Amino acid sequence: MSVAVTTLKSGIHVVTDTMPHLETASLGVWVNSGGRDERRDEHGISHFLEHMAFKGTRRRSARQIAEEIEAVGGDLNAATSAESTAYYARVLKADVPLALDVLADILSEPAFDRDELLREQNVIVQEIGAVADAPDDLVFEHLQDIAFPEQPLGRSILGTAKTVRSFDAAKLRDYLAQHYRAPDIFIAAAGAVDHAAVVAEVERRFSSFNGPAGPTPEPARFGGGTHVEKRELEQVHIALALPGVSQQDPALYSLQMFTNTVGGGMSSRLFQEAREKRGLCYSIYSFHAPYSDAGMFGLYAGTDAADTSELMRLIVDEIANAAETISEAEIARAKAQMKAGLLMALESSGDRIGQLARQMIAWGRPIPLAELIERVESVTVESARAAGRDLIRRGKPAIAVIGLGSGLESAAAIAETLTRRAA
Repeated sequence: MSVAVTTLKSGIHVVTDTMPHLETASLGVWVNSGGRDERRDEHGISHFLEHMAFKGTRRRSARQIAEEIEAVGGDLNAATSAESTAYYARVLKADVPLALDVLADILSEPAFDRDELLREQNVIVQEIGAVADAPDDLVFEHLQDIAFPEQPLGRSILGTAKTVRSFDAAKLRDYLAQHYRAPDIFIAAAGAVDHAAVVAEVERRFSSFNGPAGPTPEPARFGGGTHVEKRELEQVHIALALPGVSQQDPALYSLQMFTNTVGGGMSSRLFQEAREKRGLCYSIYSFHAPYSDAGMFGLYAGTDAADTSELMRLIVDEIANAAETISEAEIARAKAQMKAGLLMALESSGDRIGQLARQMIAWGRPIPLAELIERVESVTVESARAAGRDLIRRGKPAIAVIGLGSGLESAAAIAETLTRRAA
């Protein structure tokens, strides 16, 4: 595999990874703008733009966009996150120019037809309703809000029915002009691609994107607190968060190892103790989400109302104990999991472009595999323990609970004891 990077005069960044054994290519456009870049009256506009990109341009109808890619056996999709929006395609190698043309078209020449706008507003309002009906999704919406209160980073990517219905063509074009600028655009391609050919196509098709980088979002501030929602459900859904670390933090990999050990798989402490040994839950896991200037350690569990307090006591105990007792064997297992994930991602052109784009956005360069492995291997038992201790000392937790039962408030109170134990 051969990775190459070119930054065009406009400021657009092009990164490719040629994989000669493939007959297909994955390519995409990542914009360094997402949910946390929105003003309050723009809440949900990044996600709405992602939807509207496929609803027609000055040259193509919505149906033509879909048919042109699928007529050559390809597929087209998009995704919105807190800090970026991605539009990507997978095609046969001969159709790379077509895919780039379609991607450039949907971003530079969107029609924003009024009828399409109204239809897509209805679609997204239904999507918002679907989340409200899914407590294992809704609990994370509440958790994000409690973790980052009164901030764009704490708001749902989807927006609200009110804000979504307020969007019109003028507002969409204004947001595009302000945030979709060349220095904030990263184009990644992997598979059966030639770097020079991709650069030439990008120069020709993305020439309309110019101007300086868009505005910087407000700094993230972890809050913490409790949200308890009484709702008639079969299970109680619990989500807990603690302030994590940013993408740039030297402790990132150590905290990731700690997270994996606590709840990163079937061999993790929480899975073994809560599910396998005590039967307190079906699903339990932890994760760490790093942002450009902050991070969030998160944990989810679903349990019976009668077991809520016992499960929360176990969670608090296991997190606190892990910060003092993580073993060499657990770190070795976490390293193997992380290295396997990195290597498996290299085998998929789709995973590879996502990896390359995120690295370019976070660090301004693709990170060689050897360097990533070195970062993983540099984690020690003591650095993982230290990351865990720092995690539970950093600030009060955020807790969101949805369900019924007398133990909801007590479970939240138990969760709050975690940081007091570390004081």
